[in-house]
Amino acid sequence: MYSRFFTKVLRDLGLLKVDEPFINLLTQGMVIKDGAKMSKSKGNVVDPDALIQKYGADTVRLFCLFASPPDRDLEWSDQGVEGSFRFLQRFWNLVLDCREQIQGASFSERDIPVSDPGRGLYVKLNQTIKKVTEDVDDRFHFNTAISAVMELVNSLYLFQADQTGDPTKNSLMARAVETGLILLSPIVPHVCEELWQLLSKTGSIHDQPWPEWDPNALTEEEQVVVIQVNGKVRSRITVGTSVTEEEIKNLAWELPRIQEWLQGKEWVKTIVIQRKLVNIVVK
Repeated sequence: MYSRFFTKVLRDLGLLKVDEPFINLLTQGMVIKDGAKMSKSKGNVVDPDALIQKYGADTVRLFCLFASPPDRDLEWSDQGVEGSFRFLQRFWNLVLDCREQIQGASFSERDIPVSDPGRGLYVKLNQTIKKVTEDVDDRFHFNTAISAVMELVNSLYLFQADQTGDPTKNSLMARAVETGLILLSPIVPHVCEELWQLLSKTGSIHDQPWPEWDPNALTEEEQVVVIQVNGKVRSRITVGTSVTEEEIKNLAWELPRIQEWLQGKEWVKTIVIQRKLVNIVVK
């Protein structure tokens, strides 16, 4: 409000030619603790120095960005801080556990796996790059960007434990770990920089180019889902691999053609079979 006020005063005085001080404005939410806005007068302020001493600055940063979108109020939670700390510990341990395995390994186009589980991790990696890039660049949704990296870390643990002998395992793990570090580095810069150096990488992680996703890895994984009403095919939709079963159900229900078949009928249940078929049972 004050920035607009001063801008318009300066404009009226002929000192500025612009009418508005900015094109877009993101207004941050407040920090809430025990149901009230955090403030010294209410005595519900959390001492950041104590948290930093116990968990480190990156843990506090991670929690604040993960707990809520920036335009919403943030409900403070000590358990949430501990959860963020456990995730960073888990990621740290993963990188150290596979350090010898991935050091010196480099990923190239010929290393793109064609079968599971390597293919699944490659797709997940590119989905994560796309998700984080769009959430940070377009929407400032740091919380969902962090969630996407957490899912990638889970996939990395599963891939590391797999014993099928994928010939691209080391190079793909190297690419996924390095990409995860770069994606997370704006949020937890100290942890990511330390891990980057432990991997014997040249230069700072903050000087690395931002990862780009492979569009082929995303389009190839789209699949057609058949929509049935009482066992009879009524429509079809195409979804990506990141879409959950609950989202598939909602997409099926929202189709105008399906809505026509459901009018005047009572819903009984919705069955999703292997993310390939949705059967809406009505009577």
